[in-house]
This record gives sequence, structure tokens and C-alpha cells, in this order.
Amino acid sequence: MDASSNMNEILVLGDSHTPIFNHPAFRRHFPDIIFNVVTVIGATASGLENPNTKTQAYPIFKKALNQSVANHVIIMLGEVDTGFVIWYRANKYQESVSVMMERAITSYGNFLKEVSKRFDVVCISTPLPTIQDDNDWGDVANARKEVTASLSERTSLTLQFNRYIQSFCDQHSISYLMLDGECIGQDGVISNQLVNSDPNNHHYDPDSYSQLLIKNLATLL
Repeated sequence: MDASSNMNEILVLGDSHTPIFNHPAFRRHFPDIIFNVVTVIGATASGLENPNTKTQAYPIFKKALNQSVANHVIIMLGEVDTGFVIWYRANKYQESVSVMMERAITSYGNFLKEVSKRFDVVCISTPLPTIQDDNDWGDVANARKEVTASLSERTSLTLQFNRYIQSFCDQHSISYLMLDGECIGQDGVISNQLVNSDPNNHHYDPDSYSQLLIKNLATLL
């Protein structure tokens, strides 16, 4: 990568939703930007401050940050938390969901503050859940089957989580891209337009999601 390319690098850190930045649409719309995508499958906001977490997301992200020459960092986390971890831990440790969410928000906030000391950060709102009630297909659905919270409840928690993180970012002068209003359908859960055509895939439809991100990131980038 030459020096001119380095100046246009944007580092993307997050969970399994971040590969969306490898979609061809980004290369077409941002031809002068190289998206350096660092994906940690299963990464959580909750686990960023836990040195024993299985994903080891924090040291992986930290290494990428130390090696990057980018000025901008896009961060996408939280879906595993609001869709599974917060509910699972609340049940396991006999704590309230609100307490577990507060811990996730605190952990996420500390990471965002840390990164924003060296980089211009854009935090993207956590994707809304797509796994339907009583869904027993797919690896992700099976892994999360211990959580009995309904799609409506998981959606509500995600919306609340995003509002808290948005407020945190506003308070600390961190750019936040709130997409909830454009992702939610008339029935109060994820819009059908964003649901993946593959019933075993809990990620957003890549074409629809990439266009949504591109439209909203254009002014920030």
C-alpha cells in the first residue's frame, strides 16, 4: 500500500456485521477510500474489558489500532450483546437485564473514549435483531436458543442500547450514526427490506444494508 493510499484508509472494527464494508458498493461509492476491515466473530461490547473472553476482541482491535495509519475508525458492536449476552448473563447471574445492559454500555463507552483519543471515531448503531421467535434453524439461532426473550423484547432492548450509546457519543464529541429509524418496520421490529433472503443468516440483507450505510456515511466521510 503506497503513502497516498494510507492517507485514505479507514479502519473498521467490530463483530460479524462489519464485512458489509467489503461489499462492492463501497468501492464504487468511495473509490478513494480503503476500508481496512477487522472482524472478530462473536465480539461483544460487554467483553471488551474482560481479558479472559474467548474472542479476545480487545487485543485484536488494539493491535489493529496500533498498526493502522488511518485517521478515521468505524466501530460496530453490540448486536451479540442485545440479542444474546445481556439476556443470558441476566439469567445466569440472577441480575436484571438493565444492570447487564449498563455494564455493556460502560464497557463500550470506555473503548470508544480510548479510541477517540487518537482517531476520529464513527460509531454505528447496533443492528436490530432478525431472529424470529421460536426459531430453531441456523447456527446462530441454535447458539442463542437459551434466551427466551421475544423478538419484540430484543428489539426494544437494542433500541434502548442505541439511544444510550448515542447519548454517550454526543457527550464525548464522538460521531454516531443512528440508523434505527430507517431499519424498523411498521410493526415495530426489523423492516422486511433488511431481512436476509437466506433464512439461516441473521445479518442484514447486504445490498440493502450497504446502500443504507453509504447514504448515511457520505456526509461523514
